[in-house]
Amino acid sequence: MRTVQMTIDEELLVSVDNAAKKLKTTRSAFTRKALREALDRLTLAELEQKHRRGYERRPVRKGEFDLWEKEQTGPEL
Repeated sequence: MRTVQMTIDEELLVSVDNAAKKLKTTRSAFTRKALREALDRLTLAELEQKHRRGYERRPVRKGEFDLWEKEQTGPEL
């Protein structure tokens, strides 16, 4: 691991410290986890956008998934 210096406003720092204390962890561990989760959300958003663009370029054709309808299971209504 590397030590980094960053600038953070006082109110956010207090909130981070309070959350870390409540979760019985350190400021650094809390921040690492928060940054990983933010990066995971960013990656997911990028994949969703890529998926969306793919369907915009090649929309589902009528009947394209009809073969799979009988394979679907779920509660009977």
